[in-house]
Amino acid sequence: MKRFAVFVLSGLCLTNASHASEKTDLVVQYAYGAIFDSAMTRLKNEFEASHPEIRIQYRAPYESYEDASQKVMREAIINRLPDITMQGINQVRPLVERNIAVDITPFIEQEDNLDEEGYYPAMLDLGRFDNGLYGLPFAISLPAVYYNVDLMEKAGWEGGELPQTWDKVLELAERINYLPESRQGIYYDWDITGNWLLQAPILSQGGQMASEDEQQVSFNDSSGEFALNLLSRMVLDGGMTNMGWDAANASFVVGNTGIVVTTIGRLESISNQVGDLFTLRTGPFPDVKPSGGLPAGGTTLVMLTKDAERQQAAWEFIKFATGSNGATIVVEETGYVPPNMHANTHDLQEFYAMHSNRSVMIGQLPLMLPWYSFPGGNALRITDVIKSHLESIVTGSRVHEPRAVLEDMAHEVQLLMPQ
Repeated sequence: MKRFAVFVLSGLCLTNASHASEKTDLVVQYAYGAIFDSAMTRLKNEFEASHPEIRIQYRAPYESYEDASQKVMREAIINRLPDITMQGINQVRPLVERNIAVDITPFIEQEDNLDEEGYYPAMLDLGRFDNGLYGLPFAISLPAVYYNVDLMEKAGWEGGELPQTWDKVLELAERINYLPESRQGIYYDWDITGNWLLQAPILSQGGQMASEDEQQVSFNDSSGEFALNLLSRMVLDGGMTNMGWDAANASFVVGNTGIVVTTIGRLESISNQVGDLFTLRTGPFPDVKPSGGLPAGGTTLVMLTKDAERQQAAWEFIKFATGSNGATIVVEETGYVPPNMHANTHDLQEFYAMHSNRSVMIGQLPLMLPWYSFPGGNALRITDVIKSHLESIVTGSRVHEPRAVLEDMAHEVQLLMPQ
């Protein structure tokens, strides 16, 4: 029995057709089990049904995208790399820079009709580095606002259209915060992986994290000031506390927090926890300028094996998992946005009609921009530096000086940029 090692934040690998008589065991590893477990179970069952020569074996999920990236880099050192890994979109770049990821351009070029398979060009661009393509998107997320409609109505909201600006969101959050049954008006998932929800308000204002030549930080402008002022207002006006995501999620789903801002990828989990306790609605990320956009979060499948036969097998799986069937499974089981337009325009139309909270993200797809990853060996350290400065606002220690925090953060990050 052949064994191929495959670590996947949510993916699988394929077998060599010339060994169809052999059962190939593929070891798969994915991240965020609470979000992806059900989707991965369905994907395994359907993939194995159509590829009976392959058996999928899952490992315990990675804790986070950073965890996945670090583990793959350690595996490269001891020459125990998997065939495929599923990485956070912003974690692909370090694997490319270390020559760990495999350019899948030759496999795309061998396909006669890949252009007809429904891949969004903008989503394919999320995996492009150094003139190569190093991954296909598997599950795409955009930031969303989750509302407890019951608390909103108690705070004076009269129904109809959800708030479209941060001023309106924070006005409502402040009123909710003063309700006797509310613990806090709003929680912003500020420390989510890869500084994603710092990048969201910056990009929404037309800003960017670094200069085009990547020699200088560029978030220390009006867009960065907007982002940190927003975080400060959430603490001061919305009553946001530094409780962390697990506690914030628990508070929201039992009805103690009125508004939560996080990834749409958590929708299935949050919906299941809320049940019939209160009316849950989702809305788009507010105040996106015509010149702005939003960082595309989520995961992508990356090929790591250097063996030619196994590369071809891995490519067959990547097509399956990111195609219309795989995309449909991910959407139905998680809430992530499908990376495949066929799934959006055909396979999921009835599903979206019945699940309006999920369909809100489809309208934001044109706003999708790359989730920025800083270059060089200090990329993960930069993520931690930014998180530390944001925390100084959320804890209240520097909540009244967001501009000074921005300047200090930019200075410290600049020192870590490649020279």
